[in-house]
This record gives sequence, C-alpha cells and structure tokens, in this order.
Amino acid sequence: GPAVVRLEVRRLLRNRRTLIFTVIAPTLFFLIFGLNGAYADLRAGRGNVSASVLISMALYGAVLATTSGGATVSLERAAGWTRTLRVTPLSSAAYIAVKMVASLVLGSASVAVVYVVGAASGKPAMPLWVWIVSAVATWIGSLVFTAFGLFVGYLLPSENVMQIIGFTLMLFSFGGGLFIPLSQYSPALRTLAEFTPLWGLNGLVHFPLMGGAFDVGWVANLLAWLVLFSLGAVWRFSRATSRV
Repeated sequence: GPAVVRLEVRRLLRNRRTLIFTVIAPTLFFLIFGLNGAYADLRAGRGNVSASVLISMALYGAVLATTSGGATVSLERAAGWTRTLRVTPLSSAAYIAVKMVASLVLGSASVAVVYVVGAASGKPAMPLWVWIVSAVATWIGSLVFTAFGLFVGYLLPSENVMQIIGFTLMLFSFGGGLFIPLSQYSPALRTLAEFTPLWGLNGLVHFPLMGGAFDVGWVANLLAWLVLFSLGAVWRFSRATSRV
C-alpha cells in the first residue's frame, strides 16, 4: 500500500550515494556541457543544442534513478528479505509494483532538478509544450530501467551493485547517443547503437524537440529491452524467493 511506497521512497532518498548519482551528477553534466558557449546556442530542431543536452542529461538521471530503485533488492536479498516475502501477504507482483512506484518518485526528482536548473540558466531554448512533453516522456520512459535494476539487483552481490550500474549505464548512454550525438559516430557504430538499451528511449524523448521523421525502430527497441529486462528480473526473482 501507500505506506510501503512511502517507506521505500524515504529509504532511497536517505541514501546519499544514490542522490549524488541520480540528481547531482546529471545536473553537473548539464551545467558543463549544456552551457558550453561553443555550441549551446546552435539550432537543433525546434530549439537549440542546450535544450537537447538538457533532455539527454534528464534522461541519464532518470534512468540512473529507476535502475537504482530497482537494484535496492540486492541489499534486501543480502538481509534475507526476499526469503521473508514468501511468508508475507505481499505478493511478488505487489513488491515489484512498490519498487516501480518508488523508482518513479526518485526519477521525477532527477528530471525536475535538471529541468529547473536548465530553465534557471536561461540557455535551453524550446517551445513550452516541448519542455512539458519531453520531461513527462523522459520520466515515464525511464520506468523500463526499473526492470533492469531489479534484474541486476537479483543477479549481483549488494556491495558491487551501484558501481556496476554506474559503469553499465555510462556505456549505455554513450551507445544510445546521450553523451555524443550519433551523427558523430562511424556508420558501423551507428548501426550497433540501434541495438543498445537507451537508443530507442533517447530517440523518443528527443522527438518533440528534434521533429522530423518518427522512427518506429525506437518503439521496437524500447519494447524489446523492456521484455528482456522484465524476463530477466522475473527469472532472478523466482530463483531468489525459492531458496527458503
């Protein structure tokens, strides 16, 4: 119920490392790259490059947040909590739903802080509706990575999980074009990028700003990775809760 979600959110927000990872780092990246005078004011779709960087960094933060929210299961697993689940009235589906809601709350904080700092800087330029639609799409779309966090959380020992998540999401971000525009990659790397987990989501959240032709491949990519991450999470979850 709501009480369990509140407890979960409070626990996530108390973790200083998680807050630095998910809120402070993406905001700093925006300030470094999004305000760079060399290219910030260049045109990009319906706005400028600074706006594009803003969306990328908000997505990076949101994905870190939802993955971290899912991955807290590694700590609970170490404490024997997943085994306790077998004798509580909380079903596995309800437990995963709690994780998803808590992850979304943390993700919303990440998106909100990056967007507020961006707006306060006065640098990103895009129509008001693009600000709103891109923020909501980034926030909701990042939910896919709760499944990734759950999968990793059930797969790895708790002491390594945050470092591995940070490194993996950094690789995904480069692969998906969050840190370097895919137009600057070689044709071979661009083709490879289309199979990475953040490529589809990155394309979708930038579409309101960039316009142009809509790529159905973005949706296919997003759904394929959602299914893979979810299957991985369910598989590991059933393994973890069966060892009573």
